[in-house]
Amino acid sequence: MKAPKNQNILIYTALPKAKRFKVYIPFLLKAERECFKKLDSSYYHHQQNLWSLINTVENLKKIESLFGSKLLQVGESAPRGMPKIDLNRQGEAELEKTHQKMVLKGFSKNTVDNYKSSLKPFFKYFENQSLKSVTKEQIEGYVFELISKYKISESAQNTIINAIKCYYEHTLGLPREYYNITRPKKSQDLPNVLHVNEVKKIINSPSNLKHKTILHTIYGAGLRVGELIRLRVVDIRSEEGYIFIKDSKGKKDRHTVLSKHLLELLREYYKIYKPAYWLFEGQTGGQYSSTSIQSIYRKAVKDTNGNPWSTPHTLRHSFATHLMERGTSLRHIQAALGHNSSKTTEIYTRVLAINNKTIKSPLDNMYESVSLDENKTTS
Repeated sequence: MKAPKNQNILIYTALPKAKRFKVYIPFLLKAERECFKKLDSSYYHHQQNLWSLINTVENLKKIESLFGSKLLQVGESAPRGMPKIDLNRQGEAELEKTHQKMVLKGFSKNTVDNYKSSLKPFFKYFENQSLKSVTKEQIEGYVFELISKYKISESAQNTIINAIKCYYEHTLGLPREYYNITRPKKSQDLPNVLHVNEVKKIINSPSNLKHKTILHTIYGAGLRVGELIRLRVVDIRSEEGYIFIKDSKGKKDRHTVLSKHLLELLREYYKIYKPAYWLFEGQTGGQYSSTSIQSIYRKAVKDTNGNPWSTPHTLRHSFATHLMERGTSLRHIQAALGHNSSKTTEIYTRVLAINNKTIKSPLDNMYESVSLDENKTTS
């Protein structure tokens, strides 16, 4: 079987009497993955990087209806999951050293867990060899074997490479250039973007004031969900006219725009809910959960008959695209979004509306000029 393409969702033929059938959803198809999560009996098999549903005719029809032409039936059983790993003393010691180094460097808990999970099979694979003597070619051979044997995704491949580089560069202190491992070509998929009117319907859909304010804040400031739930009351700088984002992606602070309309809504929200520390608190007073925000958004989309493939992150993409459509400079959009490179922000130039109102085809110019020349000749 060829490696799955980014646009294809694979459904594997279930074995006879199998209780569940498995589905591969590429990492870049985030909206499709969110829809699959909402289905009854959906489950994620971490070791195989696959999703599954209870094997019924009804569930198969749901999948066919949900994904349509993106769905590709694979006439073979699903790839095996990676086996459980038991490390020897050397492997455990190296794993603990790397854990300590990552914590000292301030890596997020999610990154630490993912890297440790990726390093365990790597240490097991080379347990009979000195890890310092492993060459770049051997590492690439190891990654190739994982792709061939377990059909790991491009995202998993990148995580494994990042974990290995972290071990050699941070734990062992070896030169970065030496472990310049080959990576999969980066996909150029376009971000999903909503029309302004569709955004307006979605963010105004909730009758609950807190829910409405949450959606307005994500879109109005171009926030990631993780940034929204970490907002503190003191981060709304109404006098200066900006929102302070602390420890965003890459552990960087930044400022983003504070809409006058959003400020009015936030003040109304504050008077009623009176949050103490976090701007949006959960029922017990701690941070609001990302799963709750997903639920709020899904309900708003459903109630407004909006784009079923969109997610809360789509509001951030729409924020950037709508700013660009109105002529906001790329530098200002980059700063508001917190992108390191302008190249990341430039992707939104590729999703701007292209039609006969925004761009005039040279075909029209050609025939208009010909028509004028003909008129001159006939007169």
